[in-house]
Amino acid sequence: MTKYAKLTIDGKEIELPIIEGVDGDKGIDIRLLRQKTGFITYDPGYGNTGSCKSAITYMDGERGILRYRGIPIEDLAEHSSFVETSYLLINGELPTRDELNRTSVQLNDHSLVHEDMQNFYQHFPRGSHPMGILSAMVNALRSFYPELLNTDEGFEQTFLRLLSKVRTMAALSYKISRGHRVEYPRPDYTYCANFLNMMFNTPVKPYMVRKELVRALNVFWILHADHEQNCSTAVVRSVGSAQTNIYASISAGVSALWGYLHGGANQAVIQMLSEIHEKGVKIEDVIKRAKDKNDPFRLMGFGHRVYKTYDPRAKIMKKNCHEVLNRLNYQDPLLDIALELEQIATSDPYFNDHNLYPNVDFYSGIMLRAMGIPTNMFTVMFAIGRLPGWIAQWRENMTDPEQRLARPRQVYTGYAPRPYIPIEDREPVEC
Repeated sequence: MTKYAKLTIDGKEIELPIIEGVDGDKGIDIRLLRQKTGFITYDPGYGNTGSCKSAITYMDGERGILRYRGIPIEDLAEHSSFVETSYLLINGELPTRDELNRTSVQLNDHSLVHEDMQNFYQHFPRGSHPMGILSAMVNALRSFYPELLNTDEGFEQTFLRLLSKVRTMAALSYKISRGHRVEYPRPDYTYCANFLNMMFNTPVKPYMVRKELVRALNVFWILHADHEQNCSTAVVRSVGSAQTNIYASISAGVSALWGYLHGGANQAVIQMLSEIHEKGVKIEDVIKRAKDKNDPFRLMGFGHRVYKTYDPRAKIMKKNCHEVLNRLNYQDPLLDIALELEQIATSDPYFNDHNLYPNVDFYSGIMLRAMGIPTNMFTVMFAIGRLPGWIAQWRENMTDPEQRLARPRQVYTGYAPRPYIPIEDREPVEC
């Protein structure tokens, strides 16, 4: 039986349906609010606005919970692989062994990119950010690989192409930026092992793929695979709502992820830690600046838009980071600074009162750095991981009969109606 919330405006009472989710989430269906009252809601950043119903990812920011298709992120990070998790997100269920093997084979079959695409890479200006290149190249994929969306098989082939080719394109862009020979994917390597080999193998120094690094990369990408209606995912859904093809929609998602308040945060963390190290800044001074409301300085890697407790992904990433550094016997002064920052910040009442706990970006950058990933590739690594989530969200949005073209309203605060003044009658403006 449907429950209703009663709203009284100007003495008029209306009833709005209440929607309840599986884990107790509650929302008010306001689709008829403007029609019935003439009012809209005002919610900058959409922090209190539900744009869709989704069966993909559940997160509870107050309790620090994250689940993909009902499965806790802790279990997936411990037992799953990135390919298996991608299958789960896109298809809704964990694959059987045969389905997983078939998916792995198809990912390898689709891993090459058209040779003509290398011409695009060669003509980007030197110093171009890899995220800008990736966004452009993902959009260009449609010209080389048209969508095959008329059947379930067509859906699958398009998604597999994206998952496989975006990984190859990321490694390709790195090799070309270094002026090195392009390394092609190998059929005998797994998804993550192939990426590492394509990134770092050279004719003069063969790359030895280490299983602990493959495992670490799997965990990194699993943790980033989806995160509910975040900025880039909302962009993918919004662009897709115009019946835009999946390549263009995901290209837009890549651009949104580029921002340092979103996917670029892991790169910003390393830049912040490097500056602290190079300038010899005292941690106490960093904390003091972070607490000063009049100081524009931001303590990167702390706090989250939704989590009001410790980010569950950060706990896993911290453990993952330490394991990688220990296995590599890697000494990083930035990690020492990060640990000291965390220790001081988490024991400071100010940070606890403001729910400023270390998030997943705080440790992921240090781990990627230890693995040899250059800083300007960090956000690209995030994008590869988020790809299955974008695909799943785009697909769900396109098949949801309740979805419409995304078209937010606004509250206009500009001029009231005024006459046009001929240019000869306008008063000059003093500079």
